[in-house]
Amino acid sequence: MSVHYTLNLRVFWPLVTGLCTALVCLYHVLRGNGGARTEPPDGADGGFPLLKVAVLLLLGYILLRCRHAVRQRFLPGPPRLGGHSAFSSKHFPEPSLDILLESYYEHEVRLSPHVLGHSKAHVSRIVGELVRAGRARGSPGPIPGGALALAFRGDFIQVGSAYEQHKIRRPDGFDVLVPLRLPPLVALEPRSLGAEPELAPAFHGCFVCALKAPPGTSGGHWLRDCKPFSDGFCVDVRGRRLLSATLVLRWFQAHLQRSLATVRYSLEGRCRVSLTPGGLEQPPTLHILPCRTDYGCCRLSMAVRLIPAVHLGDSVFLVAPPPPPSPAGPLSELPGGLRGDALWGVNTARQEQKLLSWLQERAPPGACYLKCLQLLKALRDLGARGLDPTAAAQWGRILSSYVLKSALLAVLQREGAPAPGWDEAHLGERLEELVLFLRDCLLRRRTLFHCVLGPGGAATEVGPLPKVLREAAPVDLLAAFDRQVRELAAARLLSTWRRLPQLLRAYGGPRYLVRCPPPRSQRTQGFPEDEP
Repeated sequence: MSVHYTLNLRVFWPLVTGLCTALVCLYHVLRGNGGARTEPPDGADGGFPLLKVAVLLLLGYILLRCRHAVRQRFLPGPPRLGGHSAFSSKHFPEPSLDILLESYYEHEVRLSPHVLGHSKAHVSRIVGELVRAGRARGSPGPIPGGALALAFRGDFIQVGSAYEQHKIRRPDGFDVLVPLRLPPLVALEPRSLGAEPELAPAFHGCFVCALKAPPGTSGGHWLRDCKPFSDGFCVDVRGRRLLSATLVLRWFQAHLQRSLATVRYSLEGRCRVSLTPGGLEQPPTLHILPCRTDYGCCRLSMAVRLIPAVHLGDSVFLVAPPPPPSPAGPLSELPGGLRGDALWGVNTARQEQKLLSWLQERAPPGACYLKCLQLLKALRDLGARGLDPTAAAQWGRILSSYVLKSALLAVLQREGAPAPGWDEAHLGERLEELVLFLRDCLLRRRTLFHCVLGPGGAATEVGPLPKVLREAAPVDLLAAFDRQVRELAAARLLSTWRRLPQLLRAYGGPRYLVRCPPPRSQRTQGFPEDEP
């Protein structure tokens, strides 16, 4: 994806004015310290006064701002039906939707690669020191140490949109997996819940992990030897000991607090750090604030979610806690004696990164599918404007960033590889295709499968997968939402797309862009006129 830099006039002219004023001040200071000067005769001006220079610069800045305001005020608007105007469209051609999208992308969506690179490097250094300190401290909690202690593996894995080149707006949120090292005497037997008919669809993407003896270990001796670990980190479900995501998350948060106390003093000169526990429903968040003495170019406050992860093999991890299953009810209502604190989520970020890289290698030069994903996320954010908090939260869940990414991957996999139609010249058409695909998934009950756990998955593109994932039932990302919620989301999505030119002119980019005609599909598809 090519990078384009644009000049921000709101910053440029005040910066030029301040720089010129500083140069004039420096000139007068150096002139005053240059030695003894003869007094000018009466009535003569000893030099161009500083006040005159500052007033002239200020007047020039005001004139430029007034010129810009007049230009916005008197440029032509959309032509009226049946009327005639001196400023007709033949003199001022209307920009296409692609021009509006490009302008909005440059001003409101695109991240500076420089700032994003600095932010990722800063997060990597801070989290690296924290994880190394956690590995050196050993294991507090129910098992203070020894062969049955849970511990940090010593590395961390950066996941999410910031590392897949489709993050939007601000590089202030990151996700990091912190792999845990299980005791040598403990082995796991993971099982997918996708084939459990009594479970609600929201839980079909979850896993449970039973303890088992490693190969060549006597069962009786193993149960006795592993009892301390089992009592500290497992729960009993249907007569089996399952690794508890809740107990592991509680230990993980306590261990991070102790590790942070170890490194906080060494980090004082670079930043201020604090840890916010996420309770039992969210992973902890590490807040990185710039230090007052830090004069770097990218002084951003960042929030890093630290997610405990258990490695299954082939770069696939189980994570705690699982994604919030809010559409299906609380975890305490699980049937069959299954406990909510025994549920784990699955993270296939490495496979998804490989799939995006595989598509990028086969894409023609200038393919815009990542830009389409960024604009689709921005479209979702525009659609959330004006909603009450409850409706906005529901809207964000059904059109989460992961759902939007899965929709893009589904469209690309359906076509085999990005065709020539995915170049920048067809940006609006490709975005429209994604919106219509999501509409079909929401209204026509078309399945939107997990890109790795779906039928056939993406094993041929991303390499081998653990056996438990190859045998897992397909996971429909939208199955947890009922018909009414899906219909309302589809109506809101189409209404937002219909009003997209007006929204782009109102919330982003240069305000002097004139209105463009609605996209082709909005004139032929019969989009709803009323918002949900």
